[in-house]
Amino acid sequence: MAATTPKLADSEAQRTSLPVYPANVDAPAATGTALAAPPHNHGCGSHGPNIDYELVLDCVHCGLCTASCPTYVETGNEADSPRGRIYLMRQVIDGALELDTDVKQHLDLCLNCRACETACPSGVQYGKLIEPFRAFMNEKEPGRQTESLNALQKFLLFNVFPYRWRNRIALAPARLMQWTGLDWLSEKSGLTGLLPRSLRNMKNMLPALKPHYGSLPEVLEPIGKPRARVALFLGCVADSLYPETNYATAKVLQANGCEVWIPRAQTCCGALHYHAAEEAEARTFAAANCEAFGATDLERFKGVDAIISNAAGCGFQLKDYSHMMHDTPEAEAAARFQSKVRDVSEFLMELGPVKPKHELRVRATYHDACHLRHAQQIFKQPRQLLEMIPGLELIPLPESELCCGAAGSYNLTQPEMAARLGDRKVANIASTAARAMFTGNVGCLMQITRHLKAAGQNVWAAHPVDALWASYSGEMPAQLTAAGV
Repeated sequence: MAATTPKLADSEAQRTSLPVYPANVDAPAATGTALAAPPHNHGCGSHGPNIDYELVLDCVHCGLCTASCPTYVETGNEADSPRGRIYLMRQVIDGALELDTDVKQHLDLCLNCRACETACPSGVQYGKLIEPFRAFMNEKEPGRQTESLNALQKFLLFNVFPYRWRNRIALAPARLMQWTGLDWLSEKSGLTGLLPRSLRNMKNMLPALKPHYGSLPEVLEPIGKPRARVALFLGCVADSLYPETNYATAKVLQANGCEVWIPRAQTCCGALHYHAAEEAEARTFAAANCEAFGATDLERFKGVDAIISNAAGCGFQLKDYSHMMHDTPEAEAAARFQSKVRDVSEFLMELGPVKPKHELRVRATYHDACHLRHAQQIFKQPRQLLEMIPGLELIPLPESELCCGAAGSYNLTQPEMAARLGDRKVANIASTAARAMFTGNVGCLMQITRHLKAAGQNVWAAHPVDALWASYSGEMPAQLTAAGV
């Protein structure tokens, strides 16, 4: 079994495995000349996973990815950079390096944020290397991806989080405690400190839970001239923790002339299982969604203009269905489904958004969710929507494209690095003096909200569509009203 991640600051393994370069400097200064490519002994993947070896060879080891890599920026260790990890994977594939504990630790520490893909001038598809390599490691040691989690965390991750109604039931006690003040009382009295550390960490990740909208009609009629018919993907964790965002998304789409269909049989996107190397379960969810959204029926599916997601992680997983299901009976339906998936900001800018009228006078900033900015290459659209809002002042966020440390279940499996990145993100937000921070992913919202609270910063953290709906409806968010904005 793999060992737990060592202390990042003083790990002997990290200091000696590959050359270490200083962090927090421009890429050319940090990397010097390009690393020599490792010796190529086989080139056929005979000692590792079944990876297209040409994808490995795409990396020329120039080092331009290092400054964009969150783990390298934090540790300054070459083995914690994208090119360093590709170097390690290639050595293992070629049989020149054993897949030992040190190698696995460096690969496990990767957030799979894909920032390196955005930065890479050679078009290296890093995700198509790290994901199958992790699946290969899991085949050799089943369950290793989540071995650092306790039994309760594993149960929640695989048996509660992927199901909307189970999430709502599981969160009912937390909602009750927040609304009655028992949560505050338990903190002040020290009772929370009696909980196991893992439970305390999960509790601290919870945002202020809003009342759930209940159940929206299966079909919402467009407001004004009909312009499109869309299907809304609700997600699972997002719908339970941030129900106001799904409500706002549906209402904003209506306000833009969309008929909104909410399929009742939709399920989890499958990302939680897929990134834990539980591919069979992830494919089951994908097949169910293809059926629920009508992608198995060509004629029926022609009536849907787009499938809308408002969570970056879910959206990318939905857009990856064709790859995930390529050798299954549902491959054709998956490709059809994937072709119509759009992030809500992407779709609205394609459609041509109706300009909102109500002022939202607030200084705000925007954080790029990794699976929106890097995996989906959606960068301008959320900012364009926010800039439409009268009175809203949008301030650039330093290191906006750097991961906040959430990365799905990463903040559970790699809590030390996740905490360091969360603190870094909040320090950057503080430097903008913004009163609101927007981002397009539920994991980012949870992570950043947690660290904002710990730092004592009173900042409204929300999805851009929440601000957009406030400007359409004139309903000022409670977080800003309470602060006198």
